[in-house]
Amino acid sequence: MSTLANQLAAAEREQVARAIRLLLARPLLTEATDPAGFELVCRRREPLAQWFDYTCGWSLVVEPRRGYARLTKVRADPDGSRPARRARSGRAPFDRRRYVLLCVTAAELLSMPMTTIGMLADRVVQATSADRALAAFDPVHKPERMAFVDVLKLLESYDVLRAVDGTTEAYVESAEAKVLYRVDTTLLMRLPAAPVGASRLAVPPDEVPARFGELLTGLVRERRYGGAVTGDGTADDANGERAATDAQRNLRLRHSVLRRLFDDPVLYRTDLTDDELAYVTSLTGRQILRRSVEQAGFLLEERAEGFLLVDPDGLATDVRFPDDTSTARVAALLLLEPLCAAPAGLLPEQLAEAGAHLLRRFPRWARAYQSEDGAARLSDDAVRVLRDVGLARRAGGRVVACPAAYRYRLTETTSPDRDDKPGPEGDAAAPQTAGGTAAEGDAAEGDEQ
Repeated sequence: MSTLANQLAAAEREQVARAIRLLLARPLLTEATDPAGFELVCRRREPLAQWFDYTCGWSLVVEPRRGYARLTKVRADPDGSRPARRARSGRAPFDRRRYVLLCVTAAELLSMPMTTIGMLADRVVQATSADRALAAFDPVHKPERMAFVDVLKLLESYDVLRAVDGTTEAYVESAEAKVLYRVDTTLLMRLPAAPVGASRLAVPPDEVPARFGELLTGLVRERRYGGAVTGDGTADDANGERAATDAQRNLRLRHSVLRRLFDDPVLYRTDLTDDELAYVTSLTGRQILRRSVEQAGFLLEERAEGFLLVDPDGLATDVRFPDDTSTARVAALLLLEPLCAAPAGLLPEQLAEAGAHLLRRFPRWARAYQSEDGAARLSDDAVRVLRDVGLARRAGGRVVACPAAYRYRLTETTSPDRDDKPGPEGDAAAPQTAGGTAAEGDAAEGDEQ
């Protein structure tokens, strides 16, 4: 092969690797949000689709004319570590009310290529009033309008909604606000990633709360793997279905392991089933794992405790740690020190005391937590951050540091004087932290699934 051919082949491999990491971080990639990234995905869509299908069993749909690429990510163990978040400052996660409004609003938008915010709100009022399982939407109250605006802003971030005239935020202050939207109904239908539609699960509404776990399992079940997969990773043909073949079992094992490796900050061996662990430590499994990681442009760190992917360019990272952008994230890094110093873990009371120590040490920091229960809330929020990035877990009523947590070392903590050097906005004299940085996880946004 000539030198030029070698250079072209190398360039193609680099472009495919970059596009893989872009899509892992943004499963819904639009031309409007990232023109260069979208053009790259369009140019290399065939090898990209092949890689995702073989490696993770995920489908990739690229629509150059409509301006979007949708990676349909499916997981057998859905969790709430990556919730939909509000576009307003603070980026608070969606609550139950917002998720309900999101589902109802999306359903109403399917038949509306153009709409106004008032017309859409009226449709949501009618839909929620007609369903006895839902609380009726009442736009007269400002908290309800705020929740509705959060839903619309999320859909705008997906390019499903585009404000042609007016601004969505105006609806918070007045239900009479005028906003005109263009709706991309085709893209809207691409948002759900579950292999099985919720309408196909014949469960009476009254039984949904008690059978919610069963419903989630049914939504993500994939028939390509043969018999139903139970919690211990075995096949079950109790429903009269054909038992999985060896090829189907190997396919499921490959996809289940690699999905988690490419979607989580870190993958621990203790979190794998016996079959998954046997697969990933087999000669064939290791070869596939290493080849897939190399093709995606990651560096693989393999330890006795598990696996971690390093993205040298940070393209595949949707949540960074350490990160000084919020009080909880600063506190999470600060709490790693006492957590790592206690191999048996810390009780909630001990964590609250650690939070209180931080508040006493930095009295003008974390104003939102300067209250009677502030120390407990601060430690709870910090622990949630650590759990979401795979650095801590709960065990027997305690919070225990995971092996990856020991990659971090706090090297400096300062409290700048307000008149000399203000801290982040809203948190004067916030502690500025510096620490050893672990590889950042290539977790993707599960909110769009």
